[in-house]
Amino acid sequence: MVNAKHVKSQGEIEAAVCDVISRFQQEYMGRGPRDIHTHLIDNKLFVHLQGVLTAAEQRLIESHANGNGNGRGAELLKQLRSHLVLTGRPMLEAMVRDVTGAQPVSVHHDISTATGEEVIVFTLSAVPSVRDKKRK
Repeated sequence: MVNAKHVKSQGEIEAAVCDVISRFQQEYMGRGPRDIHTHLIDNKLFVHLQGVLTAAEQRLIESHANGNGNGRGAELLKQLRSHLVLTGRPMLEAMVRDVTGAQPVSVHHDISTATGEEVIVFTLSAVPSVRDKKRK
């Protein structure tokens, strides 16, 4: 039986995921997000990050832009970021597993070079145990 004192609320899980993803971004990608939000829905974990592009990444996009923000620089940046998430996936999965208690079974990632937004979606092996909401 799970000890109820150690079961986190949904909000505590979401906040803890924000913390570990921010730390991953800072340590692994070189810059943390300006803003981050996480939403746990059943066994899906949606992480939305804003303000993730470094100054060098922004210059790369601008120097190769074709007027709509989708030039060669944007393409290169998307490839690089996807590759970094892929190589860091074991670390990301371990961090999410430690917070949620459920093993990630898939990870999906995308970044918008036009807005500097990034999304990471985790599908977990199970719905994490959460403490019931307190009644008012």
